[in-house]
Amino acid sequence: MATLDDVARRAGVSTATASRIINGSSKPVSAALRDRVEAAVADLHYVPNAHARQLAGSGRTAVGVVVHDVSDPYFAEITRGLQRVATTDGRLVIICNTYRDPARELDYVELLRAHQVAAMVLAGSGYHDVAFARSLRGKLRAYELSGGRVAVIGRHDRTGDAVVPDNESGGFMAGEHLYALGHRDIGVIAGPRNLTTTTDRLTGLRRAARTHGRPAPKVAYADFDRDSGAAATGDLLSTHPRLTAIAALNDSMAVGALAFLRDVDRRVSVIGFDDMPIARDVTPALTTIRLPLADMGAQAMSLALSPASPDPRVERVPATLVERASTFPPDR
Repeated sequence: MATLDDVARRAGVSTATASRIINGSSKPVSAALRDRVEAAVADLHYVPNAHARQLAGSGRTAVGVVVHDVSDPYFAEITRGLQRVATTDGRLVIICNTYRDPARELDYVELLRAHQVAAMVLAGSGYHDVAFARSLRGKLRAYELSGGRVAVIGRHDRTGDAVVPDNESGGFMAGEHLYALGHRDIGVIAGPRNLTTTTDRLTGLRRAARTHGRPAPKVAYADFDRDSGAAATGDLLSTHPRLTAIAALNDSMAVGALAFLRDVDRRVSVIGFDDMPIARDVTPALTTIRLPLADMGAQAMSLALSPASPDPRVERVPATLVERASTFPPDR
């Protein structure tokens, strides 16, 4: 069985350098050195230690899932799909909530690695944060080198197995629907600025405005929850009273918008995004962009539990419009 010294000799680096790369140290190292060490690990079928040998074996039952907040209906549905596949495969699921804190996400990846999980699924959006992305890639690569498997949901700054919802096209679809109804001035309740999900959905809405020759949507940023959606609705309408429609970039914020509009007795179209279960039950029933959330979770867990592939597997998930009573032509 190959040793760390064997890997170092094959790669032409010191044992200390090889160890840092294999174990995901935060100390900077050139891409060329990293590639040589990773190639040596693959060529020699090196398994770092007894911990990793156990990880690579078939007797491990736990899998780790990192989400932003499992109480959020979006993540609750995704987790339902993840657990369905994991349970069928006889796995115990360890769920970690990051509450959209990148540092906490890095800590959980390390913790799950220490717990020797057989696979990890990162179910939350990617971040616009170069330092975070670099650190995450290093930690996940070290985990994979020791035999672990990784899959992600959403657009992340890494190469690997992924389930990617078509958020940009969904955003375009939402704008297209509102403009086709005759709306000219629309507001957008966006999620946190640092999330790729927010960027992609907002990019689609802006593309729809350009396509229809309409003014750029007015944007208020919120926190992907009901209360911040209600507050953002109030801010948009006080600053831009001519708005006749609002696109919320998730259903929770759309529900908050509907609640605010009901309280002030204002007639404004509202469209959401995700089609969480409550969307059909609110009054008026919520028009939204549907993503098959539970299926996305199931797809990601299936990727994570399947043998590694020489090439990254990326499963693209289309969005669809679900038209209900919350959108209508503007009052003339």
